[in-house]
Amino acid sequence: MKLSFVIPAYNEEESINILYSEIVENVSNYEYEIIFICDGSTDKTYEVMTTISEKDTNVKLIKFRKNFGKSAGLQAGFDVASGDIVFTMDADLQDNPKEIPNFLKKINDGFDLVTGWKKKRRDPLNKTAPSKIFNKVTSNAFKLKLHDYNCGFKAYKKELVNELDVYGEMHRYVPALAHSKGFKVAEIPVEHRKREFGQSKYGIERYLRGFLDLLTVKLVTSYIRSPLYLFGGIGATFSIVGFLIGLYLTVLKYGFGIPLGNRPLLYF
Repeated sequence: MKLSFVIPAYNEEESINILYSEIVENVSNYEYEIIFICDGSTDKTYEVMTTISEKDTNVKLIKFRKNFGKSAGLQAGFDVASGDIVFTMDADLQDNPKEIPNFLKKINDGFDLVTGWKKKRRDPLNKTAPSKIFNKVTSNAFKLKLHDYNCGFKAYKKELVNELDVYGEMHRYVPALAHSKGFKVAEIPVEHRKREFGQSKYGIERYLRGFLDLLTVKLVTSYIRSPLYLFGGIGATFSIVGFLIGLYLTVLKYGFGIPLGNRPLLYF
């Protein structure tokens, strides 16, 4: 069995060598390839990746001219991955490669996608609190209960990877996309390590983008074949509300002689 590792990185020059060594230590019994995606890094990330690839022919490099984001990096890696099982990992060393056997065991239990759950998360409150809300809302929206949709540590069967088209902030919703296509999704607790180098590349704006992409994914997964169920339902709701307001105002005007020109409800 061949394993592919797809790892986007943005300004992670201090982490790449360590991550590479840890992965190799944990895949000694497998054929493997490591696909590093340099996502427009402005430090020496690409130089470090190049040095590794010159020593190990199992390492492939993809370089973006500018920072396109995690989804674009993952999709670029998926497009060239040749392994039977494809892993995605963050490049900041917070994902521990020693968990790889646990992912493979769960895959062998019959699942198509296994996603990590950072049960003991080593992040500040301003990241963990919004994340809990995000996971709750997403679980309810897609009827797929997961504790951690946003964990970057995942293992996919190749046939699932071949059906994915990831863009925007949609990497957060890969489990929902897989579930909607009939693939089996599982979650396992994983060790989450404290960031040792650099700083997080994500700010509060990612939650707004993530919410908009949630709407996109919901549309794609639930209403793509019958959009009238969504838009018709919204339109019908507004029509009913408008009719009831109109009826109420009509009664006020002709039943009680109350003028309507100064009533905000008329404009509503």
